[in-house]
Amino acid sequence: MKKDNILEQFSDEDFLFADGFDDAIIGIDGVSRRVIYSVFNCIEILMDTMSEEEAIEYFEFNTLNSFVGEKTPIWCFDNF
Repeated sequence: MKKDNILEQFSDEDFLFADGFDDAIIGIDGVSRRVIYSVFNCIEILMDTMSEEEAIEYFEFNTLNSFVGEKTPIWCFDNF
């Protein structure tokens, strides 16, 4: 599922998107209306500019553990 599709299909909803991770979106939660991201794909995106170890550390510290309110994205641990 792409960001544009989400915004089009749910135009009356407010979503919180993680900057730089649009290609890692795998869907939305039907109850909480939060965006769901693939952790594996997020790491892959970060590995375009850093090593796997650096990407995992960066993601865990700067993204995974961040709470930004009730619309905080859901992180799906897939492909591990």
